[in-house]
Amino acid sequence: MSGLAHVAAGDTSIAPAPAAPETRKRGWTAYLLLLPGVLWLGVFFILPLVQLASVSLQSRYAGFPGYYYRDLNFANYASALTDYAPHFARSFLYAGLATLLAFVIAYPLAYAMAFKAGRWRSLMMICVVAPFFTSFILRTFAWSQILADEGPVATVLNFLHVLPGGAIINTPVAVVAGLTYNFLPFMVLPIYASLERADPRVIEAGGDLYANGLTTFRTVTLPMSMPGVMAGTLLTFIPAAGDFVNMELLGPQRGKMVGNVINDQFLAIPGGYPVAAALSFTLMAAILAMVFLYVRRFGTEELV
Repeated sequence: MSGLAHVAAGDTSIAPAPAAPETRKRGWTAYLLLLPGVLWLGVFFILPLVQLASVSLQSRYAGFPGYYYRDLNFANYASALTDYAPHFARSFLYAGLATLLAFVIAYPLAYAMAFKAGRWRSLMMICVVAPFFTSFILRTFAWSQILADEGPVATVLNFLHVLPGGAIINTPVAVVAGLTYNFLPFMVLPIYASLERADPRVIEAGGDLYANGLTTFRTVTLPMSMPGVMAGTLLTFIPAAGDFVNMELLGPQRGKMVGNVINDQFLAIPGGYPVAAALSFTLMAAILAMVFLYVRRFGTEELV
């Protein structure tokens, strides 16, 4: 009746119809579905992050380990950037080498699983995922036995006289090898997922256009798998840069990674919480900056 009244008065505009109850219900359903995840992130990520930021700016109370001034002490960050710069550089170097080695090993494996494995694909997938069913520390400890001086690797290399120093364990080589092994599945699975979704006919078209295998791989196969390469690189580099278990069990006693310094500041050094928190934030900021530059330089349109 109100619409007829407007028309009768000469007003040709139509009053907006009220929102349908089903539309409002659908909108509230989406927010309710998001609520558990938002609460989880807020309680177990945002709040601890805020607490860590607060601790990183506190000052140690002289003479009373474990007590702090609740002030704004930015000297903790200055110490993290100056006193522990070699540890950051060592962490990024080892993580970068492990990521590169993981890519060199993972790409042929993922390619074989996607295009050549046939009925063996499921078995190969199980072999890639199987290490996740064992404790990370236990796997690293087993790796220390494999690389020990009396282990099979060192014995064979010493027999061939190709092992400088006669030992692998407690060296940077062992640390990079352990990082590569432990994080290799994180590189294999994303690359395999990208290659498995690729259309084989597009790759075959390269041969039909008289391109050799290397050219086809460089111009067709590799670009199609770049989302998986990007994801695998990030999933490998980020945890490897902050890892401390491999250095603790496989590396030398001197020259620790930044993860070992953070662990020692938290657990072994009385009153080391502020420095450890500042180191954690500095590591996180450095990794975020490197990831941003990497994605901007090499990322695909979906990742930029």
